[in-house]
Amino acid sequence: MPRTRIYETTAAPWWRTAVIYQVYIRSFADGNGDGIGDIAGLRARLPYLRELGVDAVWINPWYPSPMADGGYDVADYRSIDPSFGTLSEAEEMIAEAHALGMRVILDIVPNHTSNQHHWFLEALEAAPGSPERDRYVFRDGRGPDGSLPPNDWRSRFGGRAWTRVTEPDGTPGQWYLHLFAAEQPDLNWASREVRAEFESILRFWFDRGVDGFRIDVAHGLIKHPDLPDLGIPEEALFDPGRRRADHPHWDQDDVHEIYRSWRKIADTYAGDRLFVAEAHVHEDRLPLYVRQDELHTAFNFSFLKAAWDYEELRAVIDRSVTSLAEVGAPATWVLSNHDVPRHVTRYGRKITHTREHDVDGGPADLELGLRRARAAALLMLALPGSAYMYQGEELGLNEVEDLPEEALRDPTWERSAHTVRGRDGCRVPLPWSGADSPFGFGPRGSKPWLPQPAEWEGLTAQTQSGTPGSTLELYRSALRLRQEQPGFAGETLRWLDAPEGVLAFERSPVLRCVVNLSDRPFALPRNWGVLLSSDRLTGGQLPPDTTAWLWGGGAARRA
Repeated sequence: MPRTRIYETTAAPWWRTAVIYQVYIRSFADGNGDGIGDIAGLRARLPYLRELGVDAVWINPWYPSPMADGGYDVADYRSIDPSFGTLSEAEEMIAEAHALGMRVILDIVPNHTSNQHHWFLEALEAAPGSPERDRYVFRDGRGPDGSLPPNDWRSRFGGRAWTRVTEPDGTPGQWYLHLFAAEQPDLNWASREVRAEFESILRFWFDRGVDGFRIDVAHGLIKHPDLPDLGIPEEALFDPGRRRADHPHWDQDDVHEIYRSWRKIADTYAGDRLFVAEAHVHEDRLPLYVRQDELHTAFNFSFLKAAWDYEELRAVIDRSVTSLAEVGAPATWVLSNHDVPRHVTRYGRKITHTREHDVDGGPADLELGLRRARAAALLMLALPGSAYMYQGEELGLNEVEDLPEEALRDPTWERSAHTVRGRDGCRVPLPWSGADSPFGFGPRGSKPWLPQPAEWEGLTAQTQSGTPGSTLELYRSALRLRQEQPGFAGETLRWLDAPEGVLAFERSPVLRCVVNLSDRPFALPRNWGVLLSSDRLTGGQLPPDTTAWLWGGGAARRA
C-alpha cells in the first residue's frame, strides 16, 4: 500500500527538497486510443506517481498548438489542445493531484508563440511599425532591396533565424526573428503589452491551482536593441562556455527585471508557488536567476551534461552547491529530459557526456548503461536540493535510436536537411503493461504516435512492479527513504575521505552516500549498515558503477 502523505505548507518551502516528475504528456499515457497521450491517461496514472513517491508533476506544454515543435509553439496560453483534453479536465486533474499529495507544475513558453497565435496573424496583416508588429521582432532586411536577413543570427534548429514575410499587398516585406523553428516567432519583450499579457497568463493558471511553472528558454527573452551580428561559428551558438561574453540574444541583463515582476505575482498566492528556469547560461551567471527576489530554482545543466566521471561529477556538485548557496537557493539535479538522450544509453558508451540531440560513438552497452544509471539515480537523490525525474527513467528505459526516418517528428530533422535525427528517441511512448505494443500506453489495438521497441516488453511498469531488484522498485525504495529518513533533511553536504574514483559524502552524522566510479571494488566501512544499494553487494564490497546509502556508524550507536 502507498504510504500516507500530507499536502500542506511547512516552514521550509516544499520545492527546496522536492522530487519532481516530468510528464511529456504526448508520450505518457493515452486515455482515448488515438495514439497520443492525454489528460485522461495522466489522470488514470496519478496513483502510480503517488506510489512512486514523487512530490510534484511537471507537465510539458498542453496548450493548443499546431505541434511544429512538440507543443512549444503555443497558439493559446489559456486553453488545452483538443488532442490532450479540455480545460475542465485539466482543472479536475490538478484537484486530483492535490488530493493525492502532489503539486502540479506547468510549462510556460514566453520567448515565442506559434505562428498561428492570433497576435502573429494580426501582425502579418498589419503594416511595418504597427503596434501589432511591435509584439514581435520584425525588422527590415539588409541590402538595397531588403533581401538579406537583418543579421547573422542562427536558429536553434538549424538555418538562419529570420524569415521574410509577404506584405498584405503581395510585395516582399520585413523579416521576423525566430531563434527556434520558423513556426515559432520570437516575442518582443521590450513591449509592455507582451509583459502584461504574460503576467495575466500566470494569474490565470495560478487561480486554477497550479503550483508553479517551468520557464522555457528563460535566458532568451531579451534581445540587444541593436540586433548586432554574432560573428561566431555556428557550432558555438549554444555552448555557454564558448559564447561571447556580450551575447546579443542570450542572457541579457534586462531579463531579470521580468522575473522580479513574476516573483511578486507568485508571492501573492498561498502555498509556496514555484518557478524553475531553463537557463542555458554559464555557471557563474546561473545564481543571478535565483536571487531572493527572482526565480526560486533553475535547472542544473552542468550536472545533466556531466560525464560518468569521478573528478567531473565532484567538481560539478561542489560548484553547484557553493554558488547557489551564496544567493540562498537550493541546487537542482537532473539526469535526463525531453531534449537530451536518455542516460541509460549515453552511460553505456565510452563518451558519457550528454550530447546535443543525438547520441553517437557506436553501439551502447545497455547493461553497463543501466548499471551506471541506477547508481546515478541514487547519487542524484542523495544530494541536497531538489531532483527532477524524466518519465520512464524509473523503468530504466533506453534511448530509441533506430526509429524509422518516416516516423521522425522533431523539426531538427527537416531543418538539418535530414542530417540530425533530433529528440524523438527520448520521447517514445511509455510501456505500461502487456507483451507487445502499445504496451498499455493506450487501448489494445491503438497505434502510438512513435513506435515502441519490442524489447521494452521486459521493462513495463507491470513487469517491474513488485519485482525485487527492478529499477522501478529501486526508485520506489529510494523515494520512500528520502521522505522517511531524517538524515536527508536540510541542505548540507560534507565530503569524506575516499580513494580516487570513489565519491563519498555525508548528509548527516548518521547518513552517507558512497558512489564507486572506479574499476575495482571498494570496501564499505564495517560499522555502517546499508540502507539501499543500486546493485547487489558482495562481502561488504561496493562493486564498480554502484552506489550505496549507508546508515549508522559510531554516531548512531552513541545516540
